[in-house]
Amino acid sequence: MRKRKGWKVGREPGRTKGRLLKYSAAEIAWLRENCGLMIGEFHSAFCVQFGRVDISAEQLNALRKRQGWKTGRTGHFAKGAAPANKGKKMPFNAKSAATQFKKGQVPHTFRGAGHESVDEDGYVWIIIDAPNPWTGAATRRIHKHRCLWEQANGPVPEGYVLKCLDSDKLNTDPSNWEAIPMAVLPRLNGRFGRGYDTAPAELKPTIMAVAKLEHASRTRREAAR
Repeated sequence: MRKRKGWKVGREPGRTKGRLLKYSAAEIAWLRENCGLMIGEFHSAFCVQFGRVDISAEQLNALRKRQGWKTGRTGHFAKGAAPANKGKKMPFNAKSAATQFKKGQVPHTFRGAGHESVDEDGYVWIIIDAPNPWTGAATRRIHKHRCLWEQANGPVPEGYVLKCLDSDKLNTDPSNWEAIPMAVLPRLNGRFGRGYDTAPAELKPTIMAVAKLEHASRTRREAAR
């Protein structure tokens, strides 16, 4: 009611700010000297030393933070430090043992050489039996159309890309893909393209020829400058 009515008690606000209300000078001196102890040991030793049963470990930890006393610990593992569980085996538990990998077991997500998948853009990927140059794995993932095309024609020239001729990306036959300059792609589709992928099959060769001609003309003009 006193608070609701706004009645003042007459005591100056903030009068206890900065005071160490619960600790004597001897206790503060001991706490400062032993602040590097682990909090559990810090609390129990303080209680034994001064017979204080009204102070919790959380209160001592808060005091240590307020006073800015450093423990000397960073919270990081030092280089070369041995883990606390080094050399120890996990206690047997029937429930956890039932879900653990067995020796020689292959994960259900394993995908070996020959596995195929289709990405969100409609391209077919295949895992081949060749070392992955980035991860060092025994297999690597590659576009299937590129894999088959390079087997038939050799590596894709630098600055060139493989274009699907019939716009069916699931058709990975090498005859359905052509290596074209990368700069030709915007002339086929996109904002300034001619809608190659959505055009009727009989118009696709004409659109491709015009795009190549425009690219060749621009290349010659730039070379003549």
